Amino acid sequence: MGLTAIDLGLRGATSGVFLLIIFAALLRRAGSQQALLGMAMSAGGVFYAIATAPFFPKSSWWWVLPILSAQPLVFWLWARAAFDDDFVLRRWHGSLWLCIVAFGFALTLGWAYSPALAGAGGRGLALVNLALALAAAVQTVKTWRADLVARRRRLRLAMLAINVGLIAVVAGVGFAAIPVAVPGAPGSLPTALVLFVVAMIAGLGTFAAQPVVPVNDATAAIASGGGRGADRASTGRVAVDPRVVVDPRVAVDPILLRRLDHLMTVERSYRQEGLAIGALAARLDVPEHRLRQAINEGLGYRNFNAFLNRYRIEDARLALSDATQREVPVLTIAMDAGFQSIGPFNRAFKAETGVTPTEFRREALSRPDRADIREPRREIG
Repeated sequence: MGLTAIDLGLRGATSGVFLLIIFAALLRRAGSQQALLGMAMSAGGVFYAIATAPFFPKSSWWWVLPILSAQPLVFWLWARAAFDDDFVLRRWHGSLWLCIVAFGFALTLGWAYSPALAGAGGRGLALVNLALALAAAVQTVKTWRADLVARRRRLRLAMLAINVGLIAVVAGVGFAAIPVAVPGAPGSLPTALVLFVVAMIAGLGTFAAQPVVPVNDATAAIASGGGRGADRASTGRVAVDPRVVVDPRVAVDPILLRRLDHLMTVERSYRQEGLAIGALAARLDVPEHRLRQAINEGLGYRNFNAFLNRYRIEDARLALSDATQREVPVLTIAMDAGFQSIGPFNRAFKAETGVTPTEFRREALSRPDRADIREPRREIG
């Protein structure tokens, strides 16, 4: 009875933390896709903590299990939104969630009529959930090196490891003879403990103090001496907005920013194929974590590839608007700017300018009297 009391206490604390996360997101009126998916994950955590608790009525399993079966998909989407700054939710994501829930209902209702068929379907659903957990793990590993946000780098691996382990357990019970482990069984207390740890890590990530990040153009201008940022033709950077106010609390070495600016605008290191942040740090002879901090807190970038692409796209814009390079293929211009293939270049260029490279070139070359091509303002996330 003592273990059961501990089990229930952990589940109650877990539910409380998850509900606080949801409440905090509602108070902040957070409307980003990561916040919405985080609330969905938190609601699923509360749901799972209650549904697998001792004494939870088995008669309720028929509607509980289908919804729980779709939680791995929610976690995968959350991992995409949290670790990929370019991720956008699509309608097919919602359709996939509905399909999994509907399939879960079909399995639950069909259990009484055809246990063998329902068991096979449950194992298939378990495989799908394990694949989603693996996809979330791959997403984290794939973007880990390019991530510049120190707090996100520290929390992502711990959060992912625990969540993937929990999802694997939930998905693994699909291979058992019953849809879920019996509530109150010996595995109930470890499940409650894992849920509690997950909730505490999620709460730490939600309520930890967020660093204030200045706008990159203003800080870059200060680091480079203030005046050179206005001349795009000579430096390749955007003119500084005088309305931007830089937070003086950000402790980034201005000398390092000037050296980085020289590498990017004079030596054009961004053109190097496959340039990684470790190689750039070695060229600057500074520890990698210091360079990450400088680019993130000093220039406002959350991702190293986005930092490089800013220079590469500006390089490509100048080449595409140059009448003397009218006959140069777009692919050649993309490769010269540092992109390794045409697909990522087209996507990054359109995300930055709102048009494709071909459309941009056509418009730029059709108006040769246009002295300057405006660049859309970039919001720092």
